[in-house]
Amino acid sequence: MRRKIRRKKRGPVVSKKVTVDGIKFASGLEAYMYRALKKAKIKAQYEKRSFELQPSFEFNNSSYERQSNGKGDMINRGNKKVLSISYTPDFEGTNFIIECKGRANESFPIRWKLFKKVIADKYPKMRLFKPQKQNECDEVVKLIKHG
Repeated sequence: MRRKIRRKKRGPVVSKKVTVDGIKFASGLEAYMYRALKKAKIKAQYEKRSFELQPSFEFNNSSYERQSNGKGDMINRGNKKVLSISYTPDFEGTNFIIECKGRANESFPIRWKLFKKVIADKYPKMRLFKPQKQNECDEVVKLIKHG
């Protein structure tokens, strides 16, 4: 009798790209959400806009480090402009935003918290939804339609 060897997944989660109605979705979950919204006749735009979470700034200090990929020599990489941090949610309607997130990467939790702060400060009546599975997408549709 042979035993099945289970291997742990390694590296970043790579979702399968899906095209529906000429729109290229980053994952099957996003495509499922799109179809569910369309079927329910709920208007929402895919990746409508980006929100600035942290503005860019000039970093005038020294900063000795390697390149962000960990390669290269440790040299002064300071004294330059640091780019802004932005966030583009998956779907936006008149009073709701949906972010479909199957398996989050390492940076997502902090981006999500920063995004929630921007929404709380600038759009207090906006509702956020973060479905992680297809049945949760169905629940989001019900919540939008009835509440």
